[in-house]
Amino acid sequence: MKRFAVFGIVVSLVLVSFVACGKKAEGPGAGAAGTEALLKLLPKNVQGVVVVDVHRIITMPFADKAIKEDKNQAKYQEFIKATGIDPQKDIYGLAVALAGQAEGAPMKQEAAVVIALKYDKDLLLAMIKKAGAEIKEETYEGIVVYSGVKAEPGKPPVSAAFLDASTVVAGSDGVVRQVIDVFAKKGESVLKNDVLAAIIKTANNDAMVWSVFAIPEEAAKKLAQSNPMMSSLEGMKAVTLFFDYRDKTFLLEIRMQGGDQVKNKQLADMLTGLKALGAGAAAKNPDVGDLLNRIDVSSGVDFVKIAAGLPEDVLERLTKSAAKKVEGMIKPQEDAKPAEPAEEPTEEPKEEPEG
Repeated sequence: MKRFAVFGIVVSLVLVSFVACGKKAEGPGAGAAGTEALLKLLPKNVQGVVVVDVHRIITMPFADKAIKEDKNQAKYQEFIKATGIDPQKDIYGLAVALAGQAEGAPMKQEAAVVIALKYDKDLLLAMIKKAGAEIKEETYEGIVVYSGVKAEPGKPPVSAAFLDASTVVAGSDGVVRQVIDVFAKKGESVLKNDVLAAIIKTANNDAMVWSVFAIPEEAAKKLAQSNPMMSSLEGMKAVTLFFDYRDKTFLLEIRMQGGDQVKNKQLADMLTGLKALGAGAAAKNPDVGDLLNRIDVSSGVDFVKIAAGLPEDVLERLTKSAAKKVEGMIKPQEDAKPAEPAEEPTEEPKEEPEG
C-alpha cells in the first residue's frame, strides 16, 4: 500500500469532475453536504452504492502525515496550484452509484460519482480546454451535460454536469442523466429502492467509507454453480462493507447477508482455510502473521462476516517491509545490467626491417 494512495484516489475522483457549469462556491462552508444528502441523489435502479467521507479521510493524522512528507508535499502543492482545489479544505464527500449487470468476466459496470466540493469553475474549464478534449454540450432537465470528457488515457470518455454551486456528477452518461433526474425531482432516489434501502439500514453509515451491494438471485446461483468451491454462495442476497479509523486503528468489515446456517458455516470454513494458507508468508514476516491473526471470520443463521482491526503502527511496519521488498526486487535488476564493453587494446604497428 502506497502511503500516498488515499490522496491519489481522491485526486482521481476529482479529476473526472473537472467539467462544471455554474457559479463559483462562496464561503468556507459552501458545498459541505453530508454524505446522506449525496446518497439521496443516487438513482433508484442501482445495484450498489459507495459513500466516502473524503474530508475525514484526507484530514486524519495518517493521511495528513503522508501529505506533509517532503516528496508528497510538492505534489500536493502542484495539484492545488493547477486546480485551485485544496483537498483537505475543499472536498467534502462523494457517493458512487453502481448500475448495470455482470456480463461474463470481467464485470461490465456503469457508474457515476456525485462529489461535494468547493472549486473554481473557470479554472477547471480552462484546464479542460487546454487539454484539447472534444466536449459536447447538451442541456438536459435544465442542467448542462458535458459528454466526451477524457477522464483517463485509454479509458472511455465520461459525461459530467454541475448540479449546483458545490455539487458535480461525473461518470457513465446514462447514470449521470439518472442522477440529474433525481436532482430535478423527475426520478426517485436509491432510498426508494425497497431492497437496497433495507440493506442501507444495516450498514455502518458513520464509517469513513461504506458500501452496500444487492446480489440478484440469478447472479448468486450462477456463481455458485460455476465452481464447487463457490457452492456456498447460493442464497446470498447482499454484501455490506465498511472501512473506518478509530483510536489509531483501521477497521474493516465485509458482511455477506443471506444463505442458511449450514452453507454459511461452510463458506466461513473455506475462508478460514484460505487465511491459513498465509502461514508460510507469516513465518518469513512476523508483521504478516500479526495481520492474519487480526482477521476474524464468523458466520450465523443469515450471514458470513470477515472483520479486521489493524493498528496504525502495524500498518506502518507492513508498509515499510513491503517497500523494502520492492526495493530488493528492483536492485538486483539494476545490478544485473551488463557492463559497458571494454575497449579492445590497439596493437602498435610493427616496424618493417630495413633493406
